[in-house]
Amino acid sequence: MEDINLHFTGDFHAIGAANNLLCAMVDNHIYQGNALGIDPKSIPLHRCVDMNDRQLRYTVDGIGGRVNGVPREDSWDITVASEVMAVFCLAESVADLKARLGRIIVGYTYDGAPVTASDIKAVGAMTALLRDAISPNLVQTLEGTPAFVHGGPFANIAHGCNSVIATRMALKLGDYAVTEAGFGADLGAEKFLDIKCRTAGLEPDAVVIVATVRALKMHGGKAKTDLGSEDLAALERGLPNLLRHVSNIRDVYGLPSVVAINRFPTDTDAELALVVQKCAELGVKAVESNAWAQGGAGARALAEEVVQLCEQPHTFRFSYALDGSIEEKLEAIATRIYRADGVAFTPAAKKQIAQLTALGFGGLPVCVAKTQYSFSDNPALLGAPEGFTVTVRNVKVSAGAGFLVALTGDIMTMPGLPKRPAAENIDVDETGKIIGLF
Repeated sequence: MEDINLHFTGDFHAIGAANNLLCAMVDNHIYQGNALGIDPKSIPLHRCVDMNDRQLRYTVDGIGGRVNGVPREDSWDITVASEVMAVFCLAESVADLKARLGRIIVGYTYDGAPVTASDIKAVGAMTALLRDAISPNLVQTLEGTPAFVHGGPFANIAHGCNSVIATRMALKLGDYAVTEAGFGADLGAEKFLDIKCRTAGLEPDAVVIVATVRALKMHGGKAKTDLGSEDLAALERGLPNLLRHVSNIRDVYGLPSVVAINRFPTDTDAELALVVQKCAELGVKAVESNAWAQGGAGARALAEEVVQLCEQPHTFRFSYALDGSIEEKLEAIATRIYRADGVAFTPAAKKQIAQLTALGFGGLPVCVAKTQYSFSDNPALLGAPEGFTVTVRNVKVSAGAGFLVALTGDIMTMPGLPKRPAAENIDVDETGKIIGLF
């Protein structure tokens, strides 16, 4: 399991290598005479590494003399936020992968015309690096249940879904296919439904919204260090957060849903009963899940509810139409999903939107990079906040992936390590076994 946990059996390294090869070829093209006329100050492409490293967010490279390249400001993303990762996850075949890689915009000329990876002639080599990684990883649970683990774009800074290829394989090989969309339903689910389903022509039959009593108590103002003690008042204050997610799935997307309460040993029966009661008042069933302790048997009741939901008629719909303007799409996501009063655009974002619209990218879906801690773009606004505005500070196009990316608030595409990194606990014993991952 450590091969999956640490680097997805090498998939992430291949994605990082393909991304950084493209970056190297762009800078080499400029150094070797810049026949395409790329403006070094207009390069939207970032180098990447599969590591939280705040030191690399903004860099200056190419220094040290002429033979060391052309000096310019550069920046880095974590691998999961790279466009190559998004392309990898949305491609439906090797041919589609190559076509999408070729559409990646690596820079703009001094006249403002886009330059692509195809123009740089990097696509063949990038595809060669991704040849093996494009095949999904078949793994199994401790009980022998098969699962595909493939791709990993974070849902707070990317589109948050596994690969289309893995999803299609799962649909072919099982009676029921369950897929995960990362973080809350305002992030992973919104992007799964509005981007992945739209792009791949998928239509889900039901949605499982995973919740914990601990998280809801934290949304109700209880300190993170004190979540193990019963507090019905804090839980009730935090429950509107869950109920808003449930309402979005039902009322915006038109899908049936069930709440899976992932039970912790410190949860009390009274707390669980309160969650069940409040969900029932909204017309949604909440089912306790103990799969972490009891395996499949601990999730049997949940599975039975999901099977029933899959048989219910529904009318799936997106949260916005593609024919609206970029501003209108962002307004729809912010007001319908986050429940914001509206969106504020910085002058830089307004200029970028105008440029992208003029270049013909206005009809693409939008991937919002936003904090995972709040419905708003402010991580301190917990629960189900109201009366706030979402600030969009940067808008760029991921032409290969086929969507626009809007950065909101203070969200970063390169995270930093915490005061005590998990790496401090990882080691290898004398037999070569990796320990300390869990």
